[in-house]
Amino acid sequence: MKKSFVKALALLAVAFALVGCGKPAKKNYILATGGTSGTYYPFGGAIANIWNTKVDNMNVTAQATGASAENLRLISKGDAEYGIVQNDVMDYAFNGTDMFSGNALPNLAVIGTLYPEVVQIAASKESGIKTIYDLKGKRVSIGDAGSGVEFNAKQILEGYGLTFDDIKKNNLSFKESAEGIQNGTLDACFITAGVPNSALQELAFTAGLILIPVNGPEADKICSKYGFYTKTTIPGGTYQGTEDDTEALAIKATLAVNAKLDTDTVYAMTKALFENLDTLGQAHAKGKEVTAKAAVTGISVPFHPGAEKYFKEIGVLN
Repeated sequence: MKKSFVKALALLAVAFALVGCGKPAKKNYILATGGTSGTYYPFGGAIANIWNTKVDNMNVTAQATGASAENLRLISKGDAEYGIVQNDVMDYAFNGTDMFSGNALPNLAVIGTLYPEVVQIAASKESGIKTIYDLKGKRVSIGDAGSGVEFNAKQILEGYGLTFDDIKKNNLSFKESAEGIQNGTLDACFITAGVPNSALQELAFTAGLILIPVNGPEADKICSKYGFYTKTTIPGGTYQGTEDDTEALAIKATLAVNAKLDTDTVYAMTKALFENLDTLGQAHAKGKEVTAKAAVTGISVPFHPGAEKYFKEIGVLN
């Protein structure tokens, strides 16, 4: 009996020794994304798959969340290492402004921006609205109360010398905004989202719409004051009945990271992601919009040293 017990212990010791001589244990990380019906969750899954297959001993799980603000809180507390967020919301969190007024979050850094989320300003054909100035006195939805869209609307109106007091403000969801324009209870709405947006697609198909440009010196002023905006164009034909290109501003979906994560790990993950963009594009349509050159634009929060090292190596960052 004793011999059997001793033999079993010996075998167990050998097993532990063999495990110890094997591959290092995988590092587990959380990538905070968004709701399962949105873009961030599947897009985050595609990023996690690249990291898990291209970086040794890596196990990244894409976790469904309430999106940007929640993701930044999770990263700051160390409950997630990575997150997909809007770059404007990250700016507010880092500096303790707007929706994070007086509550700046520590431990935040950027890997890079990913793809544009365009501030789309739609109006009914009957409204007579052609410019941002024409919104004065009109019934305008600016997104849910306290949302990133509401702050986008505030900043763009400000660039044209207007405030919420100059419009008949409504706080409605994207779907409710489009329905309001369709049924005549709204004149216009702000929607910050990837192009095309499904609510605007349906509105264009059922009732028609016009897109209001953000351009000229006013756009320059807004971009100068708020470093997270970039200029973009909504191509003609994006929505039924819109034939001409429309100049617009965009914030960008951004890959955020806990600033305390070690440089080598973040460097390896940044390199793996941006050297496998073809794979990302095959896994998700938005992946086709990601480039290393564009990833260093729209940044108003410090880069993580690991990401900065990679972008400097490939010459897209000085």
